[in-house]
Amino acid sequence: MSQVDRILQRALQGERMQLEDVVTLFESDEVEKMGHTANQLMLRQHPEPITTFVVGRNINYTNVCDVYCRFCAFYRAPGSAEGYVLPNEAIFKKIQETVDVGGTEILMQGGTNPDLPFSYYLDLLREIKIRFPNITMHSFSPAEIRKMQVVAGNIPLEDVVRQLHEAGLDSLPGGGGEILDDRTRKKISRLKGTWRDWMDVMTTAHKVGMNTTATMVIGFGEEMEERALHLLRVRDAQDECMNNGYPSPGFLAFIPWTFQPENTNMKREKATPEEYLKTLAISRITLDNIPNFQSSWVTMGPEIGKLSLSYGCNDFGSTMMEENVVSAAGATHKVNIELILKLIRDAGKTPAQRDTKYRTLKIYRENETVAQDFVMQN
Repeated sequence: MSQVDRILQRALQGERMQLEDVVTLFESDEVEKMGHTANQLMLRQHPEPITTFVVGRNINYTNVCDVYCRFCAFYRAPGSAEGYVLPNEAIFKKIQETVDVGGTEILMQGGTNPDLPFSYYLDLLREIKIRFPNITMHSFSPAEIRKMQVVAGNIPLEDVVRQLHEAGLDSLPGGGGEILDDRTRKKISRLKGTWRDWMDVMTTAHKVGMNTTATMVIGFGEEMEERALHLLRVRDAQDECMNNGYPSPGFLAFIPWTFQPENTNMKREKATPEEYLKTLAISRITLDNIPNFQSSWVTMGPEIGKLSLSYGCNDFGSTMMEENVVSAAGATHKVNIELILKLIRDAGKTPAQRDTKYRTLKIYRENETVAQDFVMQN
């Protein structure tokens, strides 16, 4: 029996992966074996043949950013003639359009804009909740929240997160995780903060009662050990949440994807679909305390998204009515609900709409369709 076979067997027996185990898996090319194990582990948590998705919209409220990530094609520096901040009415209109087609989630993200006061975010959240009390605000990355802390006068992080939560922020997305190790972070985004800066925002959100998601982006030239450390640090933070009785389930989902180098200042070969599927499988095998894994069809395309449902994924992510950050690097795959239903069914699964907390809202039985497709807008 090979070393990889022994590791996978131990995973199926419920043993936790250690650093050297995860590195060994990342260094192996036995992708199908890992996918099979990841799928078995997924089925233990989700035995029903159902794949979920959320009807949501991305709103990029500003593109002004002062951390100048080398891998980002979306941002504009402060003072740029191409910088913008969406008017509140434009944001409300986008949310209304989302609600009108049965959407439940708004992923509002932008740059770290030094010209927006903390009160901007609090007032905007309050206004959104007055108008749309049932919409879930799954918004703002840890880097954005760190910038809010700075413009608020460096008040305690917990005060920032608590005020946002009370104003209407329901959940934190995992944007900006990239690789949770400072060797790579210093190379690709020196001003964005350490991996600990990112994680402290997430653990603080868990303490005040918000659920979150975690992400990982591969393909920056990072070492396999850094990928492994990323997974273990997410797992440790989830253990902290579960073991300390925080009023939150912590990370509800994990989403890996690949760096999209087009139009950026980092010229690298794009990671292959096989590398993505391997990373997805290893993530499911390692992160034994996170229940849901999202397919990254936005970067990988619908067909690989479909294949990911046999490599550990139980969720197809968001309908992504609008996406400007990844699309700036040339990698948006526009998908409407009918195509999502078809792809999930083609993979032998039953599609179901969920909310941000992974509660099922509607199961689409065989041949059932929706009356309205999304109008994709930029």
